[in-house]
Amino acid sequence: MPLSMGNIGELVSIKRVTGNDETRQHLAELGFIIGEPVTIVSKNGGNLIINVKDSRIALDKTLANRIMI
Repeated sequence: MPLSMGNIGELVSIKRVTGNDETRQHLAELGFIIGEPVTIVSKNGGNLIINVKDSRIALDKTLANRIMI
């Protein structure tokens, strides 16, 4: 299931990151790697704020749909 469908406050683990090489590399640089636990902090109009590696990162719905949990 894509990260965008997760529940607020839920701790989930990343199973897969899809997209082209450039997109996957960008997400990996932000800390979205397989096995990494992430928490959804908030949702607003499909956009998310994610807590990953002690950082809060805002993702639009397109990028959030590329991260599978």
